[in-house]
Amino acid sequence: MWRSLASNMLTVLVVVLFLLGGVILWGKSQYTAEGPLETAICLQVRPGSNMTRVSAELEMQGAVSSGMLFRLSAKYTEKSRQLKAGSFLVRPGSTMQSILDQITQGGASTCGTEVVYRVGVTRVRAEVRELDPASGKFVERADFELGVDDVPAIFTQLKSASDTRFRVALAEGVTSWQVVNALQNIDILSGDPGERPAEGMLAPDSYEIVKGQPRDEILAQMQERQKLLIAAAWENRSEDAAVQSPEEMLILASIIEKETGVAEERGQVASVFTNRLNRGMRLQTDPTVIYGVTKGEGVLGRGLRQSELRKVTPWNTYVIEGLPPTPIANPGRASLLAAVNPEPTDFLFFVADGSGGHAFAETLQQHNSNVAKWREIEAQRNNN
Repeated sequence: MWRSLASNMLTVLVVVLFLLGGVILWGKSQYTAEGPLETAICLQVRPGSNMTRVSAELEMQGAVSSGMLFRLSAKYTEKSRQLKAGSFLVRPGSTMQSILDQITQGGASTCGTEVVYRVGVTRVRAEVRELDPASGKFVERADFELGVDDVPAIFTQLKSASDTRFRVALAEGVTSWQVVNALQNIDILSGDPGERPAEGMLAPDSYEIVKGQPRDEILAQMQERQKLLIAAAWENRSEDAAVQSPEEMLILASIIEKETGVAEERGQVASVFTNRLNRGMRLQTDPTVIYGVTKGEGVLGRGLRQSELRKVTPWNTYVIEGLPPTPIANPGRASLLAAVNPEPTDFLFFVADGSGGHAFAETLQQHNSNVAKWREIEAQRNNN
């Protein structure tokens, strides 16, 4: 009798273990299998939330087949207490494993509302936008000039939301003064920016920021990124480069940056200045004259006067030989590379062509003809 009972119990135990093993294997397969989500969603994890609420939300939105299994998986992998607040883009077919990694590993939010402070050459704009999960594109909610336009109500509302992300984007060609001034006007930041960074040493790029972040910390990030860009560009210089050091490359790149906003022209503009430097010709470029007037502190806002073109300043390349002593703006990666990889041309001159680009010339005669055409275009525009 006891042998029979023991045998039956052993059989039951084996069956239970077999079934349990099967359940575990099934659970693991569900954990790593492609999920049921057909359209991307933006999952918002509020501060103070827990895995139970998140599991229920994921199941309700069709991101996981079982909220309970997702919760158990989090417990099994010891991630239940690692939940991070934020907004997370869950893509179609995401596995439970990938979703769990997303919401527990931390880092920047990947969807939801974002406020972007765009520091441009002429103004600073604040843009409020939201990522549409389905299309993967941002939808603009508000856009205004900081410190000039009235602040939209939606900006005030969303700026105070706990899951709103913030970013500062520097345009290529801004000056260090403009960047520091812009950061001082962004009220979510803290602290004094400290000494103004050297001209040219801030990388035009997009930077994620958080409320209360010190301004000098952000400037340090910008400088570190620019150092890397400078080193990489200098490492990839060609034998045709006229500049003799990374410092000279940075100065020439800043001039190229201010002379053209057309990406395809950078190599040609670089070739003009390279050819002039190699021939001992003065660079004769207006942006350097403007910098001598403004020192990079704001926009001139008018045309140059003849007296300013003749006035001797350290930056006026109509009167000085070679390069000015410092950069005149913060150049981006493309201009840095152009400065040491000019296109192989014989161009010595260029002038605006009326289309946003420039007309290039090898001789003064060709250049004068291009200038005459540009004067005609200007005259027609002034008469309209």
